[in-house]
Amino acid sequence: MTKPQRTVLITGASSGIGKATAQLLLLHGWKVIAAARRADAMTDLCASGAKVFPLDITDIQSRQSLVTHVHEQFGVLDALVNNAGFGEVGPIETMPIQTAQSLFEVNVFGLIGLTQMLLPEMRKHGKGRIINVSSIAGRFVTPGSGWYAASKYALEALSDALRLELHQFGIQVVIVEPGLIATGFENVAKASMIEAQSDPAWTAMMRKVEQNWMEGFRRASPADVVAKTIRKALEARAPNARYRCGHRSESVAIQKLLPTNVWDSIIRSQMI
Repeated sequence: MTKPQRTVLITGASSGIGKATAQLLLLHGWKVIAAARRADAMTDLCASGAKVFPLDITDIQSRQSLVTHVHEQFGVLDALVNNAGFGEVGPIETMPIQTAQSLFEVNVFGLIGLTQMLLPEMRKHGKGRIINVSSIAGRFVTPGSGWYAASKYALEALSDALRLELHQFGIQVVIVEPGLIATGFENVAKASMIEAQSDPAWTAMMRKVEQNWMEGFRRASPADVVAKTIRKALEARAPNARYRCGHRSESVAIQKLLPTNVWDSIIRSQMI
């Protein structure tokens, strides 16, 4: 007997990890709903069979419009992949609070706001799987990435709470923690990197941070490494709470083994 086709909503599907995940899941028989701010950048997904919708995850009306369309056209979801996010860099002292708030609006509040809207139907049906795409920056922080990491730390904590709370309703919550992935993240953060170097007090450090990033991203893993990990997390009978993948993701395990002062010394030698 043929298994019924499973339905997944993927946010941030216009590029990078989100698009790679949508493409992979389409190949493996999933019904894919792809959402992102740039709907025009998802025409290839539409041509491959995905249902495409615009989404500004920071806007409550945009989130509600998407949820309404999903429930009217597809019913209850089998899975949600919360992938939409963005990053900015800079010292804690100089990054404007407004920028930090924008990071949290996308990476935390928008993501959880969309999840809240979808959960009631999942609960009623007693099933569902939620994949929250975090980062190794949600497990340890490096100079210049404090606010970005803080948003990912918050996502990790909320995901842990959701995993515990939703277990009773048959809903599983999984965190995927990519390392350095070739998604163009370093280019998106370039303007904030340049701005961070404009303050003489922080110029030297931020130049070393940039050099370390450039070296790391030259060896970055392709986005399909994360897509394959997300598929594994979606299709495993009993998924792990966390999956790490990609270049430098092994640093999470190393950091856990070392005393804080030793780890700090290693990071300072590389970036300060």
